[in-house]
Amino acid sequence: MKKEIKKILISVEDKTIIEGVAEFEKIFKEKIKNKELEKSVKLSRTGTFGVNTKGISIVIYPGGVLYSDLKIHDIDKILNQHILKGIPVQELMPEPISERLSEHGFNPEEAKNENRIVLSNVGKINPESIDEYITSGGYNAVKAIAEEGLEPKDIIDIIKESGLRGRGGAGFPTGLKWEITAKESSDEKYIICNADEGEPGTSKDRLILEGDPHRIIEGMIIAGYAVGAEKGYVYIRGEYKISVERVVKAIKDAYKKELLGKDILGTGFTFDIELKKGAGAYVCGEETALIESIEGKRGNPRIKPPYPGEKGLHNKPTVVNNVETLANIAPIIVNGSKWFHSFGTEDCPGTKVFTLVGDIKYPGIIELPMGVTLREIVFGFGGGIKADRGLKAIHLGGSSGAVFDKSFLDVPLDFDSVKKQGGLLGSGSVLVIDNETDMRNYLENVLLFFKHESCGQCIPCRIGTARLYDLVKKLDKNGQNDVIISNMEHLTDVMFKSSLCPLGQSLIYPVKSIFKNFGNEFK
Repeated sequence: MKKEIKKILISVEDKTIIEGVAEFEKIFKEKIKNKELEKSVKLSRTGTFGVNTKGISIVIYPGGVLYSDLKIHDIDKILNQHILKGIPVQELMPEPISERLSEHGFNPEEAKNENRIVLSNVGKINPESIDEYITSGGYNAVKAIAEEGLEPKDIIDIIKESGLRGRGGAGFPTGLKWEITAKESSDEKYIICNADEGEPGTSKDRLILEGDPHRIIEGMIIAGYAVGAEKGYVYIRGEYKISVERVVKAIKDAYKKELLGKDILGTGFTFDIELKKGAGAYVCGEETALIESIEGKRGNPRIKPPYPGEKGLHNKPTVVNNVETLANIAPIIVNGSKWFHSFGTEDCPGTKVFTLVGDIKYPGIIELPMGVTLREIVFGFGGGIKADRGLKAIHLGGSSGAVFDKSFLDVPLDFDSVKKQGGLLGSGSVLVIDNETDMRNYLENVLLFFKHESCGQCIPCRIGTARLYDLVKKLDKNGQNDVIISNMEHLTDVMFKSSLCPLGQSLIYPVKSIFKNFGNEFK
C-alpha cells in the first residue's frame, strides 16, 4: 500500500518575511531531512491564509490543519506529533473565525460566510507550480472554450449576464467594456492587467498574484479571445518583488504547456503575455497613465474620450482590467452566470476581496459576498479593535475614499449602496481607526500623500493638492477653522469638476466626509 504523502504549505508574503519566514523555512527543511521524512513530507510555499492567522503560518494536508504564529521551536512538536503520530497540535491552531463571530454577537451560521472565488486557490496550492493549478481545475475554462467551440460573442454574453463589475474601484460592467473593444475594427488589440495597486492600505492584488498567478493568465487569455486581442501586458508595481517573480515563472510555464503562444489548445488562437514593471507612481493606477507608462512615456493621464476601449495602447483598442476582475473570469466561464448571481446582491453579484488594515486585531485579506456589512467584517472576521479600544472611524476604499463613523457599520457594502452614502467601495480597503486617533492629523497625512503623488499635469490637481495640504496645517491654530474648512470644501468641489483624472477628483471624498462625520474635532 502506497504511503500517503503529507503536504505542508508555508505562507510566504511580505508580512511573514518580516516575521522571519525564510529562516523558519530553512530550519523546517533541515529537520525534515534529519528525521528522514523527505519521501513522505513535501514542504512548499504558498500565498496568504487571509485573516485566519498571525505571524508565520502553515497548513498541512490531508486535513487542511492550520497552524499560526509559529516559532522555530514549534517545528519539532509539529513533526513529532502531527507528522509522525497523526495528532494535530491543538495549542498551535488559531482561534476559529466562528468563535470570533460569536464573541462579537454574530450567529456564525447566519453571518455571511467567506465565499472564495477569487481566492479559492490562495493558500491551498503552490503558486509556482502550474501542475498544481491544473490539478485544481486551472485552465479548464480555456479548455471548455476550445472543446465546446464557444465564439467570442458567447464569452462576452456570459460575462455580461454574470453582472461582473470592475473590481479596481470604478465598478464599470466588465462585459460591456469587453464588448466595446470587440466591436472596434483594428489590426491590433491589447489586454492589460492593471496590477499597479498604489492605493494606500490595499494589498489584495499583490496577494492574489502571489497566491494564484495562473488565474490571472487564464483570465487574460479568455479576455483576449473574447475581444480579438493577441497581446497582453501585466503592469505590476516594481516593489512587488514576490508577485513579479511568480508571475514571470507562471508566464514561462504557460508557454511550456502551450497555453500561451500560437494555436492555443488547437483553437487557432494566438495570445502572448509580457510583464511590465511600474516605478511606484500612484497615478499610474489610472488606466490611461498606465498605458502611457507601458509606451515608455511619463505616466500622465490622457484626456478622455476617447477611452482605451477605442484608442488605448499604441492608439489601438485596449481592455484594461484589474487583477481581481480577471481572477473572476475563469470561474464564471466554468460555472456559468447564474452561479455567479448566487453570490452578492442583485445589482452587484459575486464577491469582493477586502483588505483589513489599521487598528484591527486580525489584519489581512478576506473574500465575502457583495452586500456584507462593515460590522461583520470589522467585529466578526477582523476580531474587533486592537487593544480593545473603541472604534472611531473607517476609511473605506483607500485614501481616495470617504471616512465614515460608527453609524455606517450596517450599510451593505456594494458599489451602489456605498455611493448613496457619499462614498466609494473603491479597492475594498477597510482601514480601521481607533478612538485615540486625531482626525486633523489623519487628514493631514492623507493630503500629504496626494500632494506627493500628483503628477502635476493639470493645474487644478497640481495647485489644489498643495493648497489643501497648506490649509489643513492651519486648522486649530488661528481660530478661524470655519473659514478654512469652507475654503477646503470649495476647493475640492472645483478639483472634482476640473481635474484631469481621479487623483484630483477623488479628494472631495476624504475631505468632506471627515469634516461631516468628525466636525466636532475641528471646532
